[in-house]
Amino acid sequence: MKAMRYHEFGGPEVLRYEDVERPIPGAGQVRIRVAATSFNGIDATIRSGSMQGPISVGLPHIPGIDVAGTVDALGEDVDAIAVGDQVVGLLPMTAAGAAAEYVIAPAEALTGAPRNRHLTDAAALPLVGLTAWQSLFDHGNLTAGQRVLINGAGGAVGGYAVQLAKEARAQVIATASPRSAVRVKAAGADELIDHTITDVTAAVTEPVDLVLNLAPVAPQQLAALLTLIRNGGNLVNTTVWMPAPSDEARGVRGIDLFVRSDADQLADLVARVSTGELLLDVAQRIALADLPALHAQAGAGELPGKFVILAPSA
Repeated sequence: MKAMRYHEFGGPEVLRYEDVERPIPGAGQVRIRVAATSFNGIDATIRSGSMQGPISVGLPHIPGIDVAGTVDALGEDVDAIAVGDQVVGLLPMTAAGAAAEYVIAPAEALTGAPRNRHLTDAAALPLVGLTAWQSLFDHGNLTAGQRVLINGAGGAVGGYAVQLAKEARAQVIATASPRSAVRVKAAGADELIDHTITDVTAAVTEPVDLVLNLAPVAPQQLAALLTLIRNGGNLVNTTVWMPAPSDEARGVRGIDLFVRSDADQLADLVARVSTGELLLDVAQRIALADLPALHAQAGAGELPGKFVILAPSA
């Protein structure tokens, strides 16, 4: 089969489009004929070698944490999934990924793909959708009527976070650049702050119950966001290389989010997509062979939205 992989850590130039053996599923696993994967920032961070502590991958490694595709083989002890099922899932970050024609996945990580979108587009959902869900509800404890500040709402996670927070009947304050402002407002933000010209801490005049930080801000900026949170509130931070601060005196918790695979939560997100409650946002679809150029574009900070990478079989 064709796959994109790297034999050493480094820049986008280490990615090679080559022939590899088709994998065989073991007990509790299925093999998926990949329709698509997607690009996430963590893919580039793992490729660079800078995540070898928390996310240690063996070489050569195939990237691609998200997968959407069709089950074509079952390992032993798999009975909840059948050959021919169209599925979506978040793969283990240390295992071979879905930037290939076929990938092995734990059966427990998969759920059915949404039926109202092309199967390839479903690859845009798992990691970013689960990150938004777990940030808001598992860690942020967001409930109806609360105020949430989503810092960096213009990215893929931010778009889902705004939608999910609004569906939970929270009041959403979102920061975004002019390039993404229209999209963030359309997602349902009640208040929009242009962080390129406005100091966020000055613009938020009433305390919030939760700050969700999705932006690569400096430590002092993250600490400043803490001051916006009412006593007993939460700051959830997804920039894991910079620990979230807390304010113990006021009972404000700082939480560093490490997204986890959860098929039940993903099934809930898929159901919302299927009913139209949650809108999938795909900026562009590219061929697997073009993945090195996409990594280079992302490294230059020129990636406008969520990119889906199509497998050769798609």
